[in-house]
Amino acid sequence: MDVLVTGATGFVGCRLVPALLDAGHDVTALVRDAGRYDAPDGVRTVEGDLLEPGSFDAALEVDAAYYLVHSMRAGADFEARDRRAARNFADAAAAAGVERVIYLGGLGEDRDRLSEHLRSRREVERILGDADYALTTLRAAILIGRGSASFEMIRQLSSRLPVMVTPRWVDTKCQPIFVDDAIAYLVGVLSLPETAGETYEIGGPDVLTYREILLRVGAKRGRRPVVLPVPVLSTRLSSLWVDLVTDVPAAVARPLIEGLKNPVVVRDHRIESLIDVDRTPFDEAVARALGDESPRETDAGASGRVGR
Repeated sequence: MDVLVTGATGFVGCRLVPALLDAGHDVTALVRDAGRYDAPDGVRTVEGDLLEPGSFDAALEVDAAYYLVHSMRAGADFEARDRRAARNFADAAAAAGVERVIYLGGLGEDRDRLSEHLRSRREVERILGDADYALTTLRAAILIGRGSASFEMIRQLSSRLPVMVTPRWVDTKCQPIFVDDAIAYLVGVLSLPETAGETYEIGGPDVLTYREILLRVGAKRGRRPVVLPVPVLSTRLSSLWVDLVTDVPAAVARPLIEGLKNPVVVRDHRIESLIDVDRTPFDEAVARALGDESPRETDAGASGRVGR
């Protein structure tokens, strides 16, 4: 099958492209700067920007497309950018006759007053779903892997600070998934026609609080930080603190931290009966991520980087 990957240089995209090749598909990668993309053998590379209608039409000569673009690293206006990019893509893909689109969105219940970050993911999902093609959505929480913004924030905090003062979200439940397992689901739905038009939730085998995640990641790195939740620490102060002690900039940390207030746990397990993935336990996923030498994201893809 001829398949397009948007955001091909991002955290998920750079792993998905070779997995699709291994599965026997012909792959087109949409990137903003082809000169910075080291494309695997056999991949057709197209330059374009989803924020500029008409610039990426040549990439849409495909049967199916993966939408992996997110603009959170662009700053405070990421919601508007995501909205515009999704509409441009949806209109162009429908006009080009793309049959299927597969989108990686975020877990979280609408009734839980989703954060800006998760609300934007859900809005993009709705925009993509309104176009004239079959949309398959996979919703996930934190992806465990080197290069994931959420995992990098947790990894660095847990190893650099002996004592962490955190907001109350530290006891919120989360169901992280190893990035390789998420890739297996993304590739798997493409070969199953019955998944077209459906929404699925994906997660690893372990449901943990963020406190447990911090402690277990710290233990893998030879530390066991003390976590002290307080009721008065704001998202803004937390993001500035993260910016100070990690490589994650405050503009990225703030929407991520705000999103941690929302429980992100799989409620719908239908996909597990459709695609056989031997889901990686959390501790093993962390160990593999800490030793992972896979390529880090180097470009914003078509209009933004992907990370969770």
